Amino acid sequence: MTPQEKAVELGVSLEAQEPGYLNLCIRSGNQLITSGHVSDMKGILGKDLTVEQGYEAAKDCMKKILRSVYATHGTLNDLRVIKLLGMVYSDGAFTDQHLVINGASDLIHEIYGKEGDGYHARSAVGFAALPTGVAVEVEAVFEIK
Repeated sequence: MTPQEKAVELGVSLEAQEPGYLNLCIRSGNQLITSGHVSDMKGILGKDLTVEQGYEAAKDCMKKILRSVYATHGTLNDLRVIKLLGMVYSDGAFTDQHLVINGASDLIHEIYGKEGDGYHARSAVGFAALPTGVAVEVEAVFEIK
C-alpha cells in the first residue's frame, strides 16, 4: 500500500481547499514547507484538556498538513518527512507537550513508517497562547525524493 492510499484509509481528506491568507504549503527546491496548521479543538492543555484530547488535536493538525501537501505536490507518495514543529497551548505547569505532539508523529509513522521515510526530527513546545485559542498548531518540512 502506498503512503497516499494509507493516508486515505486513515481518514486524510485530499479534497481541494480554498487558498488561505498565506500559502499553506510551498515548494522550495526539493522541499515542501508548510505553514502552521491548527486544530479545530480549542483550550489549554493541563487545564481544559487532557493529553489524550491534545493527542487527537495534533493528529487533526497533521491530517490538515497532509491535505495541503497533496494540494501543492499532487501526491503524498515519494516524500520523506524531515521535521515537525508542534506547538501546544499549555498551562504553566503542563510538561507533556511531547505526548500531545505524538498524535502528529504517530500518524506520520503509520503512513510513512517509523523507520525510513517517516522517521523525522521534531520539536514539541508549550506556548502561553496560540491563535484564536486553538489547542495545538503543527508545521512540517518534507523532502521530495
